[in-house]
Amino acid sequence: MVKVYFDTDVSLDPIKDKTIAVIGYGSQGEAQAKNLKDSGLNVIVGLRPDGKSWDKARKDGFEVHSIPEAAKKGDVILFLIPDMSQPEVYRESIAPNLTKGKTLDFAHGFNIHFKQIIPPKDVDVVMVAPKSPGPRLRETFVGGFGVPALVAVHQDFSGKAKGTALAIAKGLGCTRAGVLETTFKDETESDLIGEQTVLVGGLIELIKNGFEVLVENGYPPELAYFEACNEAKLIMDLIYQKGITGMLQAVSDTAKYGGLTVGPKVIDSYVKEKMRRVVENVKSGAFAKEWIEEHRKGEKKLKKLMEEIGNHELEKVGRVIRKMAGLEK
Repeated sequence: MVKVYFDTDVSLDPIKDKTIAVIGYGSQGEAQAKNLKDSGLNVIVGLRPDGKSWDKARKDGFEVHSIPEAAKKGDVILFLIPDMSQPEVYRESIAPNLTKGKTLDFAHGFNIHFKQIIPPKDVDVVMVAPKSPGPRLRETFVGGFGVPALVAVHQDFSGKAKGTALAIAKGLGCTRAGVLETTFKDETESDLIGEQTVLVGGLIELIKNGFEVLVENGYPPELAYFEACNEAKLIMDLIYQKGITGMLQAVSDTAKYGGLTVGPKVIDSYVKEKMRRVVENVKSGAFAKEWIEEHRKGEKKLKKLMEEIGNHELEKVGRVIRKMAGLEK
């Protein structure tokens, strides 16, 4: 069993007198900066001077600096810009200011685990990974609770790195819900595998293929959208709230029987074997190498794939349905 930490197990003391530099003010950066500030901590923000977030962060009451200056001022640096931008920004702006005894914190282990960023040996390197998008992290904090998070230590120069990571998690409100101890390796690999097989890749293909089969067999696209996509959200909400058994108890007996008898014939052992191949591709570093190379070439393949999915009939029908439901303008 993994170790789980809660509010009463953790103190803010390791970071209460330190300057926390949040690098980036996107979804996670904004939420984490605000939560830490509201926890009574000294937070500054590091951004590109010509970036659109500069004025926003200042209006939100933060002391804003260029990234190099924030990294220089910060005792604890939260590196919260997109994965593929991190190595270059690290080399140019963070590394020259990452002096002995500082802490470098990540929200995802990709660049450390796959050695795109190799910090000096005289700093602590930790990860605090809230398990939700930034807006949800902020929403639950303001509401008096929090979202679960993962914490990990990659490098413990000070001997106190875990205490720092847990203090960050407490400042974010995550220890209110529970924080699980893990490793950079396990967080990174499980995250990629989950995204590819289930959360993004698996769900997209399951929904898309279900929609296509219904339409190919003469059912109206609008009806196919409701059955293959719209109601998937309702089912996932039930699973999220009550678990799989709770969801099954909430649907009809016909749905129970059909789902439990036919589902394993669709998502069968052959699909599971393909998932195992995904695991090997991630663990070997092959996927990371492919994605890094794709990014370096300008993400042409990704842009083409995004265009294709945007033009799929599922998306065209979906836009109409979502407007009908008042979800889109």
